[in-house]
Amino acid sequence: QVHLVESGGDLVQAGGSLRLSCTASVSGTTGSIGSMGWYRQAPGNQREFVAVRSGGGATNYADSVKGRFTISRDNAKNTLYLQMNSLKPEDTAVYYCNAALVRLGRPISLYWGQGTQVTVSS
Repeated sequence: QVHLVESGGDLVQAGGSLRLSCTASVSGTTGSIGSMGWYRQAPGNQREFVAVRSGGGATNYADSVKGRFTISRDNAKNTLYLQMNSLKPEDTAVYYCNAALVRLGRPISLYWGQGTQVTVSS
């Protein structure tokens, strides 16, 4: 079982910055955390990809956030971060963290956090 806890969501003005955190804990199973990523869901919209960081450190971003958002990870703390700069009203959404449980080099399951609200006012 993997438990994810996100934090850092807030109300911010357009042009401002926020840093989201997601801490993963593994219990009752073997394996380790592989790739971790961020998704977001705005009201009335489907959940969409934001950024991902593989276990090896490779990163990928949605076009809409490239150059503004940075994903990083503290492996020692099993914590994923999303630094969001130059925020726009269209970035308003609930942001979700996910993490892949890996065993013997293969992803076994994907887990999701409960989400954290980011609201950007114009």
